Amino acid sequence: MTQNNDDRLKQKQVEELEARAKSYDASQIQVLGGLEAVRKRPGMYIGSTSSQGLHHLVWEIIDNGIDEALAGFADEINIEIEADNSVTITDNGRGIPTDIQQKTGRPALETVFTILHAGGKFGGGGYKVSGGLHGVGASVVNALSTELDVTVVRDGKKYYIDFTSGKVKTPMKEMGEVAEHQHGTKVHFVPDPDIFTETTTFDSKVLTTRIRELAFLNKGLRLTYLDKRIENPELIAYHYEGGIKSYVDYLNHNKEVLFDTPIYVEADQDDIQVEVALQYTDGYHTNLMSFANNIHTYEGGTHESGFKSALTRVINDYARKTGLLKENDAKLSGEDVREGMTAVISIKHPNPQFEGQTKTKLGNSDARTITERLFSEIFSKFLMENPTVGRRVVEKGQLASKARVAAKRAREVTRKKSGLEISNLPGKLADNSSKDPEMSELFIVEGDSAGGSAKQGRSRLTQAILPIRGKILNVEKASMDKILANEEIRTLFTALGTGFGADFDVSKARYHKLIIMTDADVDGAHIRILLLTLFYRYMRPMVEAGYVYIAKPPLYQVRQGKMVKYVDSDEELKELLSTLSPSPKPVVQRYKGLGEMDAEQLWETTMNPENRRLDRVDPQDAVEADGIFTMLMGDKVDSRRQFIEDNAKYVENIDV
Repeated sequence: MTQNNDDRLKQKQVEELEARAKSYDASQIQVLGGLEAVRKRPGMYIGSTSSQGLHHLVWEIIDNGIDEALAGFADEINIEIEADNSVTITDNGRGIPTDIQQKTGRPALETVFTILHAGGKFGGGGYKVSGGLHGVGASVVNALSTELDVTVVRDGKKYYIDFTSGKVKTPMKEMGEVAEHQHGTKVHFVPDPDIFTETTTFDSKVLTTRIRELAFLNKGLRLTYLDKRIENPELIAYHYEGGIKSYVDYLNHNKEVLFDTPIYVEADQDDIQVEVALQYTDGYHTNLMSFANNIHTYEGGTHESGFKSALTRVINDYARKTGLLKENDAKLSGEDVREGMTAVISIKHPNPQFEGQTKTKLGNSDARTITERLFSEIFSKFLMENPTVGRRVVEKGQLASKARVAAKRAREVTRKKSGLEISNLPGKLADNSSKDPEMSELFIVEGDSAGGSAKQGRSRLTQAILPIRGKILNVEKASMDKILANEEIRTLFTALGTGFGADFDVSKARYHKLIIMTDADVDGAHIRILLLTLFYRYMRPMVEAGYVYIAKPPLYQVRQGKMVKYVDSDEELKELLSTLSPSPKPVVQRYKGLGEMDAEQLWETTMNPENRRLDRVDPQDAVEADGIFTMLMGDKVDSRRQFIEDNAKYVENIDV
C-alpha cells in the first residue's frame, strides 16, 4: 500500500514539472525598467538595507563631490542632517552638466539620477581618478529615496529637478541667473522607510568618523558637518593641510613616539599617485591602514604588499650599510620592522581593480611595482639624511627580532610542556560536549567560586567554562615573549585553538561565542578591559567576526512571596519597589560578585540563552577603538586621568 502511494506521488510530481516546463515562455521573463531593479534588490547595490546600507547613501553622494575635488574642481563639501532626518550634501565643484545627453535625449542631470551606469567615470574624460567606479551612486540613492531634489549652479545659471522614488516629479527647469564664478551641486534626499525597514535614522558618529577620514585622505579639502536634529547645532569643520601625515599624528596622539614628525612620502608615476606617512611608537602593535582612491582597503592588496616589501628591504639595507646590522646577524623580518609602526598608505589610481564586491582588496599589479619603487627611493634617501631617526628605527626592529626569537622558543617549550593542541586542553577548562563551534560558547569567568557555580549551572552540550585567577597581564605594555610566559593567557590561547600572533587563524576557533563574565565592580571592570585589550590586540579577527561578548549579570534580586525578579540598577530597583504592595515585605539582595549566586541563579540570570543579556563587542570604528585601548592601558597617565575625570559622573554602584 505504501509503495503504491509513493508511486502515485512521484507520478504527480513528474506531471507538475512537465506542466511548468511547457508554461515557461517569454511572458514569464520580467524586465525591470528604470530603477525598479534597485528597489527590488537594493542589497546588490548598497550591500544591505540595514544601518550600514542607509549610511552608504550618504557616502555615494559625498563621493561624487570628492571626485570633483580629485579632479581639481572642488575644495569644499558640506553635509547637513536636516531636522526631519533627511540629508543635504553640497559641493562647490563644476556642477552636474545640464545640457542634453545625446543617447537618452534627456538632460544629463536627469540621466545621471535615473539611469544606472550613467556618469562621467567611464573614460569620457570627465575624471582621471574616481572612487565611484560603477556610475550607479546617484541613481541608486534616487531609487532608494522617497524624495530627492537636486540644485545645480553652473555657467551663470541655476537649475532644479526633483524625483519621487526614482521617477521624475518636476522636470529640470532653469531657476534664474547667478554670478559666473558660482558653481556646484546640492543634493537633498529622504531615505525610503519601505526599503530601510530597520532604521532611517542617521548616526552622527558613523558620519563624522568617515567624514574626518576623507578629510585626512584629501589634504586641503574642507568638509563640514551640521546636525540640525539637535538643539543649537554646531558646524564641525574637518580640514587637514597635512593630509595623511596629520592622520598618523591623530592616530598616535596618545602614544609615545620615537621621533616627533611622521615620515612622509609623496610621488607619482604613470598617473598613479602614491602617499605614505609613517611613524614609530614605543609600543608592540602595528597599525597599518591602506586606501585606494579613498576606499579603505581593509584586506590590503598590491599597494600594501609593495609598501611592506620596500620597508623591510630598505631598513635592512640601511642597517647593513651603517654597521647597525653585523655581517653575521640575521636580517630583520617584515614583522620585526613593522612592530610599533603606525602607517597610512593612500594611492590614487586611474583604473583601480578591486577584488570582490566589497572593494576591500586592491588587485592592480602596477600598484605594487610603483608603490614599492617610489617609496623605496624616497625612504632610503630619508634614512641616510636622518641618521638619528634611522638608528632608532633599526634598534626598534632589532628589539622586536629578539622578542620574536624568544617568543618562538617559549612557544615551542609551551607546546612540549602542555601542547597548544585541542587534544591536550588545559585542566581548568570544563569543556562542552558539542564539537560544533557555531553552537559552542566559552564563558571566561572571574574566580574559582563563580567558576564552580557556572560549571554546575551550565548547559553541558553547548557551554564551556574557563575560570581565570585575578588580573591577567596588560598586553598593551608587553612583548610577545612576556605574553606567552603568562599562564592565564597561555591557557586561553590553548582553549580557543586558534593559535596566536602570526599563527592566529580565526577559522580554527573552537567556540563562536566568547563570553566575558566578570563581577559588576571595579575589579571586574578592570579584568574585563584587560581581556578586551588581549582580544583586540592579539585576537582581533575574533572581535571582527562578532564572536566576543560581555555578559550582563544583574545587580539586585528582589523576592516577595513566590515572585522573584532581577534588576540592573538602583533606578530600576526603586521603580520596582514602588510597584510592590507592602505585604509581605520584599527581600532585596545585592550581588557584589558572581560568586554570591548559586548555580541556579547564575544560569537563570546570566547564562540561560532565553533570559540572559549579552553585549556584543563590535569595534565598528577601529581607529577610535585603537585610541581607547592605548589611552586606557598605555603609558600616558595624563590622558587617562582626564578620561576618568570626564566620565566619573556616569559611574554607579562602585564598591571600592
